[in-house]
Formats: sequence, C-alpha cells, structure tokens
Amino acid sequence: MSSSIAELFRDADVTEKTQSPAAAADIYKRWIALNPEDPNLAAAHFNMAVVAQRSGDSFAAINALRDALRIDPDFHPSYINLGRLLEDLGQAGAAVSQWLAFVNRLPAVNGPTLRHKVMALHQLGRVLEFNHADAPAEDALRQAIDLSPHQPQAVQHWIALRQKQCKWPVVQGWDGVEARTLLGSISPLSAAVMFDDPVFQLAVAASYARHSIARPPHVCDHAARRGERPARLKVGYVSSDLREHAVGFGISEVMELHNLNRFEIHAYYCGIAREDETRARIRSAVDHWTDITGLSDDAAAARIVEDGIDILVDVNGYTRDARTAVFARRPAPIAVNWFGFPGTMGTPYHHYLIADPHVVPEGHEKFFTERVLRLPCYQPNDRRRPVASEPPQRSAEGLPETGFVFCCLNGTQKITPQMFGAWMNILAAVEGSVLWLLESSAETAARLRALAEAAGVNPDRLCFAPRRPNPQHLARYALADLFLDTFPYGAHTTASDAMWMGTPVLTLQGRGFAARVCAGLVTCAGLPDLVCTSIEDYVTRAIAIASVPGAAAELRRRLHAGRDRSVLFDEPGLVSSLESLYDRMWEEFRTGDLPVPDLANLAVYGEIGLGLVEGREGESIAPELYLAELASWAAHEPLPPDGRLWPPAPVSAPQHRRAAA
Repeated sequence: MSSSIAELFRDADVTEKTQSPAAAADIYKRWIALNPEDPNLAAAHFNMAVVAQRSGDSFAAINALRDALRIDPDFHPSYINLGRLLEDLGQAGAAVSQWLAFVNRLPAVNGPTLRHKVMALHQLGRVLEFNHADAPAEDALRQAIDLSPHQPQAVQHWIALRQKQCKWPVVQGWDGVEARTLLGSISPLSAAVMFDDPVFQLAVAASYARHSIARPPHVCDHAARRGERPARLKVGYVSSDLREHAVGFGISEVMELHNLNRFEIHAYYCGIAREDETRARIRSAVDHWTDITGLSDDAAAARIVEDGIDILVDVNGYTRDARTAVFARRPAPIAVNWFGFPGTMGTPYHHYLIADPHVVPEGHEKFFTERVLRLPCYQPNDRRRPVASEPPQRSAEGLPETGFVFCCLNGTQKITPQMFGAWMNILAAVEGSVLWLLESSAETAARLRALAEAAGVNPDRLCFAPRRPNPQHLARYALADLFLDTFPYGAHTTASDAMWMGTPVLTLQGRGFAARVCAGLVTCAGLPDLVCTSIEDYVTRAIAIASVPGAAAELRRRLHAGRDRSVLFDEPGLVSSLESLYDRMWEEFRTGDLPVPDLANLAVYGEIGLGLVEGREGESIAPELYLAELASWAAHEPLPPDGRLWPPAPVSAPQHRRAAA
C-alpha cells in the first residue's frame, strides 16, 4: 500500500498502464480512505477524478472533484475539470456556474492563477457560444485575450463570434492588443469568410496545421501496399457531419450510389452522440460504420489501419469536431480533402483535393498544397431530400403579403459590410421589396436593422426566418423570388437547396475557393447569366430582375425545367466520376506518383498576407500584390522556388516531388 502521495501517484500510474483506469481509481479510493488527514488529500481526489473519467465513470469523477473542492476551495484545476464534466453531461448552466465561481474567487494574479483564469474564461466562452449566448461569450473571450493575447483558440472563437453577430470591423484591436496580432491567429474558415485572398487562405491553412495539429509520435508507412488495384478498393469517409447537417444531407445519396462490387465503403463518425434519420440512412448505405468519437487519435488511426483503408477522405477539413490529427498519422496510403471545407488543408499529409473546373479553374492549382483533381461539379446533392408537403404561408414566416422577396438564408457570419451595403442599395431601388435573412439572435437582428435605417432603408423591410426542420426550411423557399448571395464566402449547400426548390440565386464570383463555389453551382444548374464579376453588376442585375415583370418567374421556370438534367443534380454522374478519381489515385500510388505537398515559403506568404489584408475585410486581394513584397523579402533572405508566385514566372501548378519508395 502506498504511504506517501508521491508513491500513490506512481503506483496508480503503473496500475493504469498495466491494468486499467478503473483499477487505478480503486487504488486512489483505498488511499483516501486510509489517509483522511493527509495535507495532499485534495490532489488525491483530483487525480482519482481523472482516472475515473478515463474509465468512463463520469459520476464518480464529478463526486471526486466536488470532494477536492470541499477540502481545498483554492484547488483551481478542479473547477476547470468539474465544469467540463458537467458540460459533457448536458449541464451547461452548472458548468458555467463552476467557471464563474472560479474566476470570481481567484486571488492576486500570478503565473498559475493567470493560466487557470484564462482557461476558465475560454471554457466559459466556448460553452456560452454553443448555447447561443453570443455577446456574453464574446466578452468572456475578450477578457481571456486581454490577459494573454497569444491564444489562438480564444482568438479564433472571438473572431467567429463577431462575424456571426455582424460586428464590423470584425477584427479591431484595443489597448494592449493589436489587430495584426489577432489576425495572426485567425482560423482558416474565418479567413475564407473575411477575405477573398487565396494566397492568404493557403498560408493560414498551413499555419493552422503547423501550430494546432501536433506532430504525431509516429506515422504509418504504406510502401509495402503498392500493387495492383484490389478487387474492392476500401474507401473511408471521416466526418463529424454524417447526420442532420448540410454535409450529411448532401452526401447521403453518394453513399447509396457507390458501386459496392468495386468499392468497400467505410464511414468513420466523429460527431455528436445523437441519432437522426440522416445518420441512420448513411449508416445503412455503407458497408461499415465506426463511431470514433470516443477514441483517441492514436486509437482511431489504429482502427483505420486495422480496417485496411486504401483511400481516406476528409469530409470535415477545418470545421467543428474535425479529426485532422488522425490524418496526420497517415493511417491510409492516400488522403483526400473533399466537400467538408472550401479550401486547401495546407498539410503534408493530404494528397488530393477534389474540386471542379469552376471552383479551381486551370491556373489556380498553385493556391493548394494538394494535387487538384476535378469532378464535373464538386458538390454532391441529395435528390431524395424530404420536403414538407404543406404549402408555406408568408404570414407564418413574418413576410408581407405582397412585394418582391429577396432572400439570403446563409448564416449571418457570411454577411460583410460591402454586401450589406449592396443589399441596401437594391432595396432602395425596388419599392415594396423586403430582404429575408436567416435568424441568428435578437441582438444581431437589431444591429442589422439599425444599419439598414442608417442607410435610409426602413428597418421593417428586413425580415428574419426562424429556424425550421430541414423539410419545412426547403418548402419555404417557394416564398422567395431571388436569392442574393454573400461574398467572399458564398452559399454552398444553401444555394443548391434554393435552386432545387426553384429559387434562382444571384452570385458574385471571386478568386478563392469559397468565393467561387456558388458561381459553379449556379452555372451547373443552367443559369450562368446569374454569375456577376463586380458588385456594381450584382446590384444592377438584382434590380433588373425585380423590376422587369416576369423576369424572376422565368428564371424559376428555367430551373424547374432543367433541374433533372442539370450537372448540379446528376448524382449518378458525380459518383461515377468520383470513383474514377479514386481509381486514378490508387494507380498514382501504385506507380510511385503519389503527390507530396510542397509547403515551401508558406510562412513568408502568411507574414506578407497579414500586411495586405489588415483593414480590408470583405475585399478581394489580387495575388499579384504579393510579388513586390516577395522580391523585397528575397533581397534580404533567399527564398527557394515554390512553383506559386516565387520566382515571379508563369506557372500552372505547385510542384510535387515523387514520393519516396
């Protein structure tokens, strides 16, 4: 039996490694029972909670943490862990109470208390955000950043919250915290929303991968697997969104149409623990469904290796609950970036990006570290999506009974001041029209209405669509006359939903992936005339469609007439092309031509990009603007050729070295 606290920790650690966490928890229980007066009793309770949680006994862990706090109310880590456990059990209010009690209890600031306070504020912000308390979440995160500005996760959440609330400019420094410092921690997704700059987006993705995804202790070597194509290629899809989510809705029919004589399909789910019809549909369509949510990165990678996956498809990218660290372990010979994230991953372990000629036209390959392969249309869609049969009513959606209805049912985080200004010009020119937006929060709605009034538009002409189940949401598109897209991050699945229901989409095409998706979808739906190349053209076209009698109805007629023949909704064609790309990937792997991403100079591009994008939210940044800065940098410090912009010579694609045998 352990006598000292040090011996207890040692014995419990050995027991956990050689037996199980539950066995280690028993050692703590015995020691605590026999040492009730030990001055380190709180630490023993805390450690017992840690191993109890690892054994799956969350309730025992909660009780142990409460015991630790009763013994020593200043044992700060107990507050952090207790709040997280309560959150995991759905007790968000109790979790917030724990963290607030901790923040308010902290004594004078020193190193440990500062770290603990920052951690508690970050947890507060995360949980408040998840529970749609956006303004308090933003405030908690700002306090955390004030205490320690160099916290990428806190900054990323803070930026995302301000985007969602339409607080412009989004990135604004304050005393002691510079805007450039904040921009330096921006997430790839927020960067795509904020700037149409494919060079900066590439650099941000690479920086995020380098700093946020830990380098694994080991990676798998698949050289011995090179050979002829197996009778059935094993393809694994990894995603947290194989459920009632835009990605789940879009990919459902793909899973059902795969040729199971030639492909063995695995789904690796890493999302929320909730059953729904979409999740059940996907699970029934694939050969194997594996929930890796509770597995460590090493364990998840080991499972994929055990399954013998040939091609592993990342259907998350840099989105919520992604398992990028699993891909870093290289559990399959081939890794693919498709559909979940509109841009490059910027990693050394994603080999291919699946795109189409619209989102990545010839000559744009240099903005991606992956080798670009193309489908006719990169986005899958579900032709079997359920639509509510009951006709929607304007009054039920808060819309006036008459007047032209412009809509934008994208998330509010995609709205930028430039596009909002364009919308106000459109409303001012089309008498009696309204703009129908997706509901976010009461505060955000009030903010947008105030901005409308400041622009000379009656704030009542902004209407907000409440959240609805997807079948009802799709049905209400019948009430909209024209969808006005956002920029630079346009509509993706939202645009496809609108056009499936017959609502035409007007879009502005940019340079980056996210700024080109909607233009590709509109073109593939048969309405290329609704793709604009300037904001002035966008405003003029919207006004013309609303002002010319029958113009919007004719666009709706064209959509309905061509829907079942369009490239956008040709799911059998998409799956056939996708499987051909998988065959090509295997052949390139077999012959030693698997691409090796070139990451040269991306840190330099990031530094230059920060200077170019600061103060230019919502704008399009020409890649040519980087050339003078690159030349200046190279005069000081030689730069290796990267096949992108340096040296400044015409190139068609990033150079990929052949993989080592």
